[in-house]
Amino acid sequence: MNPWIQLSIDYANQRSYLDDLFKVYPTIPDGIRELDEKLWKNIKNSFKKKDNAGLIENLVKLNLFPIKDSYVAYLKRDKKASERNPQTVARLSGRLYEMGLDTIYARCSEPKETNRQIGPLFRRWLSNKSLGVPYLKADEFLTKKGNAVLNAGDAEMMAFARKHLNYKHPKGLDFIARFNGKYVIGEAKFLTDFGGHQNAQFNDAIATIKAKNVNAVKVAILDGVLYIKGNNKIYRDITTKYKKENIMSSLVLREFLFQL
Repeated sequence: MNPWIQLSIDYANQRSYLDDLFKVYPTIPDGIRELDEKLWKNIKNSFKKKDNAGLIENLVKLNLFPIKDSYVAYLKRDKKASERNPQTVARLSGRLYEMGLDTIYARCSEPKETNRQIGPLFRRWLSNKSLGVPYLKADEFLTKKGNAVLNAGDAEMMAFARKHLNYKHPKGLDFIARFNGKYVIGEAKFLTDFGGHQNAQFNDAIATIKAKNVNAVKVAILDGVLYIKGNNKIYRDITTKYKKENIMSSLVLREFLFQL
């Protein structure tokens, strides 16, 4: 298996993955979820005792959670993740305490709304020089020879890749960089749950790293539920069908780039 896949799986299952990932994808969207009345007594007791772990552990048993947050699906799928990620649990609990029990009850009874507009957050993270190198516009990126990340929008990034890297794949890119004299391209996705739209997002990233004759190292910068060990299709795919590909979490991307 590609060591960066293994490293990402290990990170997600042994460290404070969600707490650390919040630096890359600081999603704080509003949302509404449905309530299972059988759990309400436990939820109410945990709320009154300010028992963060108990509150979250009971709420994730509901069909729908009272707030929409991209990290909730992970906690639902991996029951032990709440033990390893106390900051994420505290962040979610803090929002619930501010809402109050009446609002939690009301929101849990309403239908869920979906908002997946988290794509720009990855580039915002890059703009903060999180990889430890300059974040440069195309002219500077071309003229300077050191390690750097390209600062460009969708159209400009695609044009750069077509002109300079022989990139002919129709899908856009989220990442172009140069490390140790090698160009690197990739897509970044945060897979918040399994199925449907999330599978399509995964397939888009895989199609990019499968593009032929590109004069660059190709990476799929993927985060979320795909690293939860189990029988889900995406986990099976990254550990079998695509186990040789450069698939990795954004949290290990810097280490990968500097070792090129």
